[in-house]
Amino acid sequence: MDMMNRRSFTLAALAGAGLTAACGNGIGGNGAAEIDARVDQTLDYLYSNHPNARDLASKSSGILVMPLITEAGFGVGGGYGRGALLVNDVTVDYYSAAKGSFGFQIGASQHAHVLFFMTENALSEFRRSRGWAAGADLKYAVADDGETLAVGTTTSLAPVIAVVFGQAGLHFGATLEGTKYSRIIP
Repeated sequence: MDMMNRRSFTLAALAGAGLTAACGNGIGGNGAAEIDARVDQTLDYLYSNHPNARDLASKSSGILVMPLITEAGFGVGGGYGRGALLVNDVTVDYYSAAKGSFGFQIGASQHAHVLFFMTENALSEFRRSRGWAAGADLKYAVADDGETLAVGTTTSLAPVIAVVFGQAGLHFGATLEGTKYSRIIP
């Protein structure tokens, strides 16, 4: 991809992320208090619908809770949301999640996700980074047909485990891969 195409893609992705920000994800809201309230509601939902998630949380060094991520795309897309990092059930930082993408995709969706940092090293790397990007090595815990959260042996040994839930809308081609997390001041 040449420099002009990258610049065009970046601008289009940022525009897409800006458009999705207007879809009720809390921009211009009451800041920290609103994020904290949404984080609490999200964790209550997760733990009541997927009790095994409590086990993941108890074994983790910290968890990043993103209560509402809004994504939209038609060829070029973007997504945005805000959340909080909890260590020992206490909010220590606030983060935004943003992504831009292109390729086969169409539609709009909203979802919540939680990243469980299973090692101190993974949590430290996340907190030290100026912008941490979710990559292909991120392991996912998924709900089976009985709504039990399944964590396989390979997944349970991963330094970061993602749980995506509460999907609404239809967006083909959605993934956390390429999502960039940045510390914010709400």
